[in-house]
Amino acid sequence: MSTASADTVTGVPDQQGAAPARAPRRISFNPRESGIYVAFALIVVLFSILTGGALLEPQNISNLIVQNSYVLILAIGMILIIIAGHIDLSVGSVVALTGAISAVLMVNMGMAWPVALLITLAVGAVIGAWQGYWVAYFGIPAFIVTLAGMLIFRALTLTVLGNQGIGPFPDEVRTLANGFTGGYLGNIGLGPLGGADVVSLLVGALAIAGAVVSRWRKRTARLNYLQEVDPLPMFLLKIVAAAAVVLFVVVQLARYKNLPWVLILLSVLVIGYSLVTTRAVFGRHIYAIGGNLQAATLSGVKVKSVTFWIFVNMGVLSALAGIIVAGRLNQAGPTAGNMFELDAIAAAFIGGAAVQGGVGKVVGAITGGLIMGVINNGMSLIGAPTESVNLVKGFVLLAAVAYDIWTKRRARTAA
Repeated sequence: MSTASADTVTGVPDQQGAAPARAPRRISFNPRESGIYVAFALIVVLFSILTGGALLEPQNISNLIVQNSYVLILAIGMILIIIAGHIDLSVGSVVALTGAISAVLMVNMGMAWPVALLITLAVGAVIGAWQGYWVAYFGIPAFIVTLAGMLIFRALTLTVLGNQGIGPFPDEVRTLANGFTGGYLGNIGLGPLGGADVVSLLVGALAIAGAVVSRWRKRTARLNYLQEVDPLPMFLLKIVAAAAVVLFVVVQLARYKNLPWVLILLSVLVIGYSLVTTRAVFGRHIYAIGGNLQAATLSGVKVKSVTFWIFVNMGVLSALAGIIVAGRLNQAGPTAGNMFELDAIAAAFIGGAAVQGGVGKVVGAITGGLIMGVINNGMSLIGAPTESVNLVKGFVLLAAVAYDIWTKRRARTAA
C-alpha cells in the first residue's frame, strides 16, 4: 500500500476503504517563487524610510505607475521571449520607430487616432513577424536577429522623422498615456485621509474580490485533485497581505487624480497574458520549448510556429509602448526608446526568469519592472546622481541572476 509523508496532501484510501485524508503541507518558503516579492517589499520599505515617506505619497505612486508603464508593457512581451529561451534586443528601436510612424499618421497626415493606432500596432506585428521568421524558420539566433533589428529600426526611425521630433499628439492619445479616469460618482470622505474617488475605490474592491474568489477556487480545485495546498491560516495571510497592498495603492490613487488609464490598460494586459501562460495550450508550449526544446519537439509542439508568434506578440507590445511613450512626451523623437530593451530584459530577470529559459511569470516580470521603477524613483527623491542609480540597478540585476543560479544549484544538491 502506498504511503505519503504527513506534510503533504495524501489521497490513498486505507484498507477499509475510508475516505482519503488530506493533510495540508507545512508552512514553507519557496525562495525561487517568493523571494522577488519579499525583495520588492524590502526595497519599498527602505526607500520609504530614506525619503521620509515621500515614496508612498499619492502623487508619487501615480507618477511611478505612469512613468514606468512602458517598461511594464515591454516586460510582459519580454518574459514570453525569455521563457522560450530567446532574447529581443530591438524593442527600444521598435518603440522609437512605431512612435514615429504614429506621429506621422496622426500629426502630419491628420488621420483619425483610432485608425492610426491600429495601423501602428499592425506595423509592430509586421516587425515582429520579420524577426520571428529569421529566428524560427531560418534558424538565426535571436540575439543576432534582434541586434540587427536594433540597428535597422533605429535607422528607419531617423529616416521617418528626418532627425527631428513630431508633435503634438491628439488629446485622446495623451489621455491614454497621462490621463486619469473621471470622477463619475464624486468623492467620499475618508476621515483624516480626505476625499477619495468612489469609482476608483469600487474598482479596487472588485479587483480584490475577484482575486480572492480566484485564489479560493484554485485552492479548492487543488484539494479536489489531492494536491498540495498551504494551510488555511497561511493561505488567508497571503490573501490579506495582497489585498492590503492593492487597497493601499487604490486609496492613494483615489486621493490624487483617480486611476491612470494606463494602469487600467496594464491590468487588462497582465490578466490576459497571465491566463494565456497558465491556462492556454499556447502558453504551456512556450514553457515546454524553453524547458526542453528536444522534448517539446518530440511531443509534437510546433516549435517554429510558437517561436514566430511570440516575436509577433513582442512587436505588437513594442508598438503599444511606442504609442504610450510618444503620447506621454507629446512628441515622437529620434532618441525615444534608448536603453528600453535593457530595462525590459532586467525586469524579466529580476522578476524570476531563468537564463536558460523555461521559467518565469508575467506577474514576476511586472514586479521586476516595479523594482526598477522604485529604485529610479526612490534614488531620484533622495537626490542621488545618475551614476549611482545605474550602479544600484546593475548590482540588483546581477544579484537576481546570481540568486537564480544559486537556487538551482541548491535544488540539485538537495535532490
